[in-house]
Amino acid sequence: MHRIRVLVVDDSLVFRELLVQNLNKDPAIEVVATAKDPFEARDAIIAHNPDVMTLDVELPRMSGIEFLRRLMPQYPLRVVVISALSDKVFDALNAGAVEFVAKPVISDRKQMADFIRNELLAKIKIASTARISSIKRGVPVREHHLKVENKNLVVAIGASTGGTEAIFSVVKDFGPDIPGVVIVQHMPPGFTEMYATRLDNQCRVRVKEARTGDRVLPGQVLIAPGGDSHMRLVRVSGGYQVEIRPGPKVNGHCPSVDVLFDSVAKMAGKKAVGIILTGMGGDGAKGLLAMRQAGAETIGQDESTCVVYGMPKVAYDLGAVKYQEKLQGIAGRMYAVLNKM
Repeated sequence: MHRIRVLVVDDSLVFRELLVQNLNKDPAIEVVATAKDPFEARDAIIAHNPDVMTLDVELPRMSGIEFLRRLMPQYPLRVVVISALSDKVFDALNAGAVEFVAKPVISDRKQMADFIRNELLAKIKIASTARISSIKRGVPVREHHLKVENKNLVVAIGASTGGTEAIFSVVKDFGPDIPGVVIVQHMPPGFTEMYATRLDNQCRVRVKEARTGDRVLPGQVLIAPGGDSHMRLVRVSGGYQVEIRPGPKVNGHCPSVDVLFDSVAKMAGKKAVGIILTGMGGDGAKGLLAMRQAGAETIGQDESTCVVYGMPKVAYDLGAVKYQEKLQGIAGRMYAVLNKM
């Protein structure tokens, strides 16, 4: 069995050693080298040809983000960023990183062990299978318009690995006339609010982290908060709002795309569009099928533009996807089906 060859890059000797000790306990992983800064990392990449690199954002001599920006065009590599709570992680994802995890407290050995066992190991294994995305920011915004006013329509989107960039690629093409949008993107708590603020600053629609009671309104995107709660759509007088309620993980995730899509199927029926984007596993596939069976239009990202063709593939194989599109064509397809509803 081929072991996943990992390069660990972090300026803390203690953190590097803890990662090496714990990662090497997994029979599927082999740490082939460590580095304390980007210059050592560059030499280690050339010498050891790792499959995956774990990378701290804050590094001496050169930031992890700048290192990624210089590295990826010449030497594309699957990278998992380990970051404290900071929106810099989204710069790293934009620069080409596949995934990220929230950095634990090093002095708390139990938290550290849980972090490696429950978070980092899974992210490294997912990253090792990922397609390094060629979708970069800077592509022009595509203008789409609704021909008629659409009342009480809902757009629901689900994504995981590679989803932060994929969601931006879709949402940047949304105009203020778009029906209310609800999104689940698998992400650690704290980061979803920063991600929503970032999108709000970069897109033509309003984007915010959802709270219970938020109305689903035209021109607005609601992103489910990371943590221990699921987001559901509920019907209220004159439209819809969201409910954020604690619950157990579904398909290994909280919030879960399936939970959101199931609620959209029940509450909105044929007055909805469901979109499933890049991600590992099958979360959202059954929910998207429920939406399609309830009369909703459904769109799945195609394999060629997915970082990980997992969730969209499972949905497609189930018959949940009516239209399969390249990432760049999803917003256009969504407007096309909305104009027929």
